[in-house]
Amino acid sequence: MSIQIKQVSKSFGSFQALHSIDLTIKDGEFVAILGPSGCGKTTLLRILAGFEQPSSGEVLMDDLVVAGSGTLLPPEKRRIGMVFQSFALWPHMNVSEHIRFPIRTHKSTPSHIKNNEKNRIQEVLNMSGLSHLADRMPHELSGGQKQRVAIARAIAPQPSLLLMDEPLSSLDAMLRMDMRREIQQVHRNTGSAVVYVTHDQGEALAMADRIIVMKDGRIEQAGTPQEIYLRPETEFVARFVSKSNLVTGHWDDDVFMPKDGNNISWPGKQVGKYFKSHGLYPVRPDQFQLQPSGKAGILGEIVNVQFQGKEFHYDIRSDATRWEVISPLPFSLNDQVSLSLSSVSGEGV
Repeated sequence: MSIQIKQVSKSFGSFQALHSIDLTIKDGEFVAILGPSGCGKTTLLRILAGFEQPSSGEVLMDDLVVAGSGTLLPPEKRRIGMVFQSFALWPHMNVSEHIRFPIRTHKSTPSHIKNNEKNRIQEVLNMSGLSHLADRMPHELSGGQKQRVAIARAIAPQPSLLLMDEPLSSLDAMLRMDMRREIQQVHRNTGSAVVYVTHDQGEALAMADRIIVMKDGRIEQAGTPQEIYLRPETEFVARFVSKSNLVTGHWDDDVFMPKDGNNISWPGKQVGKYFKSHGLYPVRPDQFQLQPSGKAGILGEIVNVQFQGKEFHYDIRSDATRWEVISPLPFSLNDQVSLSLSSVSGEGV
């Protein structure tokens, strides 16, 4: 299913949740909508699902207008599946019954699935690794198993579009990693388009074909995970996705001179126009090269150290500025150090 969102805005009373959103999602594409709480990502997902009607603009699915002025096609007629943050399992149904329910009740379920219900249930159980749990009730399942059931239920009627609203946020860190792989496998197996709402940068970067970064109801930047992470176009994207330090200084064409550096310059051909026009250089924590004081660079003092196994996370104070730095090199609290741009980090970000 291909999706076109054209000039969609949404207001709740005097509050403008979405501002003129334009977005196209290709058939089979995995799109992550990334942003902080209140940025409008869930509102956009609810409009795609048919739970909300846009205040202006329209949504087309396979060239059919499903939401717009005077038009709102209900969710059950959109061939969509949805996975919620809360799992939303029914306590009186076992795993197989959860999978059977949408096959029987969704009006858009293809006839070849309805006519082979038993085979489809078994196929989905196998695909989601739930065959041995088919007769279990929700209270007998772990958090990860419940999330698999929620995903299995969503894909059972073979939707053309799978909508996921922060589905992993209630799981612990190790389980989230496992479930990322599960969701990727489901996407490969089904071929459905996926719209995945999250505030977790790691999830979006790991799974999506394309990331839509939102802020205050607007699209801040859209691109591949590599483009978003390595080449942010705005200060918000640099800080929110890449966790970048914004170094102030002066640009001379594609060469940057940090204000607090002692006669140093950094190459920056690929740094975005926004940063050049504002005298900034975004440096991810892992891009900084940490050296003992006396070396050329930005001088500072280590004010906090966190050991993370293969690397150290440092907070470094330089006059009134604090930098976040990730380095494999061991330094101690209160050490005087020098910061430069790592030669292996490439030009810009």
